[in-house]
Amino acid sequence: MSLINFTNLDFDQIKLTLKDYLQSNSDFTDYDFEGSNLSTILDVLSYNTYITSYNANMISNEVFIDSATLRENVVALARNIGYVPRSKKSSRSFINFFVDVSSVSPAPPNLTLKAGPVASTSGSFNGQSFVFSIPEDITVSVIDGIASFEDIEVFEGSYLSQIYVYSSRNPFQKFIMPNSGIDLDSLVVTVSPSTNSSVTTVYNRHDNLFDNNTGITINGNSNVYFIQEVESERYEVIFGDGIFGKKLEDGNVVEMTYITTSGSDANGVNDFVFSGSVSYVRNSVEIFVTSGISLITSLNSSSGGESIESIDSIRKYAPQMYATQNRALSANDYEVLIPNKIYPEAESISVFGGEDLVPPQYGKVFITIKPRNGDFVPNIIKNNIKRDLKKYSVAGIVPEILDLKYLFIETNSKVYYNTNLAPNAAFVSTKVQRDLTTYAESSQLNKYGARFKYSKLLKVIDQSHESITSNITTIEMRRDLRLATSEVAEYAIDFGNRFHIKSMGGYNIRTSAFRVVNISSDVFLFDTPQQDGKRGQIGLFSLPEGSSTPIIQRRNIGIVNYETGRITLDPINIVSGKTKDNVQIMEISVSPESNDIVGLQDLYLQLDKSVVDMVVDQISSGIDPSGSTYTVTTSYKNGSIIR
Repeated sequence: MSLINFTNLDFDQIKLTLKDYLQSNSDFTDYDFEGSNLSTILDVLSYNTYITSYNANMISNEVFIDSATLRENVVALARNIGYVPRSKKSSRSFINFFVDVSSVSPAPPNLTLKAGPVASTSGSFNGQSFVFSIPEDITVSVIDGIASFEDIEVFEGSYLSQIYVYSSRNPFQKFIMPNSGIDLDSLVVTVSPSTNSSVTTVYNRHDNLFDNNTGITINGNSNVYFIQEVESERYEVIFGDGIFGKKLEDGNVVEMTYITTSGSDANGVNDFVFSGSVSYVRNSVEIFVTSGISLITSLNSSSGGESIESIDSIRKYAPQMYATQNRALSANDYEVLIPNKIYPEAESISVFGGEDLVPPQYGKVFITIKPRNGDFVPNIIKNNIKRDLKKYSVAGIVPEILDLKYLFIETNSKVYYNTNLAPNAAFVSTKVQRDLTTYAESSQLNKYGARFKYSKLLKVIDQSHESITSNITTIEMRRDLRLATSEVAEYAIDFGNRFHIKSMGGYNIRTSAFRVVNISSDVFLFDTPQQDGKRGQIGLFSLPEGSSTPIIQRRNIGIVNYETGRITLDPINIVSGKTKDNVQIMEISVSPESNDIVGLQDLYLQLDKSVVDMVVDQISSGIDPSGSTYTVTTSYKNGSIIR
């Protein structure tokens, strides 16, 4: 008798296996297994076996963090290795407004903006309304009848409080915040001796039993608490046991204040209306101001809002965080610690040691961060990251945070289409541009270490619409060089990819116009390759208006290495360039040797500009079946000598 294979979750296969088992048994040799009664019994047995096997399989999957599908199980497994998933982050903004109390006599010496709601969206934002709040009262002086509230940081969401009274007679008492959508960064935990006491002690959050990353060891008198996520995206506060952290006593009052937020949904708000309370005290009576409040002006759109950490992110980072053991030794340690412990707004991070540079810089680690919102990390945030990294870094290793460096890819496509399958060229072009935008925003590109695959780009274009028969696409690489205007400076810029030499006569590099000292006209860079095609000299030329013949202004002002993709300029005084985001730059474009492009070290790959020209496929459209007038497009990059 053969063994029954219960690992097969197919109902029909289970039924067939049971039938084979019974038929092999001598007690059932004369039975009709296709009869209604026995067939029904076999159906019930097969169904029961199927359900049991399915449940066993799912339970087995939920035991491992890599295969678990329920958030509660993934969180519980991550908890076993000391990982707390990131909470939602409140979007924030800075606002200004003033209050005119000149009509109040006598004018109050100061006004207080009350904690809680301060501003709300003017109308709806993306179909929703949001409230922005402050955690504490803000008091400003009244000068000449005007109280100016400036640079007020507001947080999206509502501040709530939860109060518990500890009882040792309840061994199952838990301190669970009943709300979801909590921003743990806003959580303030205080403990009072009793309900009648006015003395409160602020407790600090810790993620490690042995060290709080400040050099202070936790003992039985430490006012600390720990956090863990529980069911339904809620959080539990855990206090010490008298050995690791101070233990609560009977009658202690625990108060938890926090903000509940919509997370990333509130990013981008810049139109606010006042919804707060302003007051002053006179003769021990609090008087609220209801008039003279100006319109709110925002210094920037709200940003920094984050969704709760996803299941996929927990699966990825929990084992990695465990591997770091709360210290930064390798590049991978930095790439895990920064987004999880220091700067959750990081979208992508590149880390490499100074020993990998030419020339090497020993004792340094270089970090480049792409924030979720914007292109560059503000200097104040850089300093905060460097300060917080000291808690994890090895002594003697100096972290340096570099500005984001983009390697832009520009495409120019001739798209052939069948007119019989499309309403018009504009319709197909829109489809292509839409799919190119989706591809440009995909994770295949927008990260450090990304690779641009030429064949995938062609596939995206070909599959945009059924009318498209083919496409011929050329590409260029571009870097934007920041200029130190009106001062003598050296420049170096890396593309990280080999350049294609289109002409040994030069002009393989295209730049935007810029001005230098002692030359009255716009100038551009040009190159002259050496005979071996490995290096070349850089010079300056101008182009008279209406002329296509360049005039050489200077030679030998720098070097280009075609093999490494590096351009260096000798000391030069550049007066002005192209303005982009209030910064003076020079756009530099080159053709890559390979159509497959890689982003290495601190280069962030991004598809920036896509030109799409529609071309009628005369053969497929039936216009010219013979192909005698078929339009041919070159696959080689041709263009002007300037951008």
